Amino acid sequence: MKKYILVCLTIASFALLGAGPTTPRKASPKRIKADSSITQIIESFALRFAPDKRTAIFQIDAFRQNNHVILSGRTNLYGAKSFLLDRLKTERVPIVDEIKTLPEPELEDKVYGLVEVSVCNIRYSPRHAGELASQALMGTPVRILEKEDNGWLLIQTPDQYISWVDRGAITMINKEQMEQWKVTPKVIYTRAYGSAYSEPNEESATISDLVAGCIMELVEEDNNFYKVTFPDQRKGYVSKREANNYNNWFGKVNATEENLIATSKRLMGVPYLWGGTSFKGVDCSGFTKTVYFLNGIILPRDASQQVMIGETIDKTGNWSELKAGDLLYFGEKREDGSERIVHVAMWLGNGEFIHASDKVRVSSMISTAPNFDEYNAKRYLRTKRVLKTGMAGVATLKENMVY
Repeated sequence: MKKYILVCLTIASFALLGAGPTTPRKASPKRIKADSSITQIIESFALRFAPDKRTAIFQIDAFRQNNHVILSGRTNLYGAKSFLLDRLKTERVPIVDEIKTLPEPELEDKVYGLVEVSVCNIRYSPRHAGELASQALMGTPVRILEKEDNGWLLIQTPDQYISWVDRGAITMINKEQMEQWKVTPKVIYTRAYGSAYSEPNEESATISDLVAGCIMELVEEDNNFYKVTFPDQRKGYVSKREANNYNNWFGKVNATEENLIATSKRLMGVPYLWGGTSFKGVDCSGFTKTVYFLNGIILPRDASQQVMIGETIDKTGNWSELKAGDLLYFGEKREDGSERIVHVAMWLGNGEFIHASDKVRVSSMISTAPNFDEYNAKRYLRTKRVLKTGMAGVATLKENMVY
């Protein structure tokens, strides 16, 4: 037994020491943070070209290694990257470009996508437990920027919002397929909630649930139904009572005060959902975004982004200057005079506004009204008007041909 133990120890020793002499591994040159003169240039470019990290990626770091400056990180702003490289050349330091430009090359030509489920959940991180950032409806065209090993896709929606989505909610396509889809006849679902069926019969099996704003490819009309194709090539039937030919709807959509009020009232009672932008649930800016979208206007995603567009109408609470459809913003004023916007609502008239707070509901600025909202009245900051032609930052479905 002792001899057996000795042999085992001897073998183990040789295994640890190796069978012979080894060549020392040469250490790689150490990377250190680049000089402040370089990092300040990069920061100034990020502030200039990507001031809102929700809508643009310009994440670039600089390191020194030997006599070179190595740039790493990623960006979807090819032009800004080119300008940065040109600017850094004036520093007379050799530059090594390791910046990943998005869309990443691994995607090849599949850098476009279409939402294939009724409501696609978009998250801040590539996992189902990630915080809900926004939503996109069936048929929404997106730009695909990156793909994780777990299948999650980094996408950019028509309102320029950048976040992550489960691969199972997106049909990946190339540019040619996207252009073909845009000229294909389509159907838009206009009822709050409903279904597409396997046969032109509401008693047949359900193919998918639907909410107002879902868009599908039109195949043909079958009596009281539209035969449709989903982005992932599923086939189904949608009742004509609950949908419309997209071109017909598109030609008639008009964001008047009356239409905005009517659309907003259709959402009454819809539950509050952080990150929600659909009839399944909305947050405050998701509510205003949904109301305007169903009237042909694409608002930015968040309240702090929406407040950057439109014309300022009021800052003091002079409700007589407001029109239905105006957007009211709430929050707090900082000591430096800036504002922190945390809530948005839509004006209805007669002292009332509609907003998503617990659920979509109507509140009043009139202190004697039974639905007086004292909390929001105290934190009111300003009102802005979107319904004005030529307004910078306001995108319309007609002008941008999103679908």
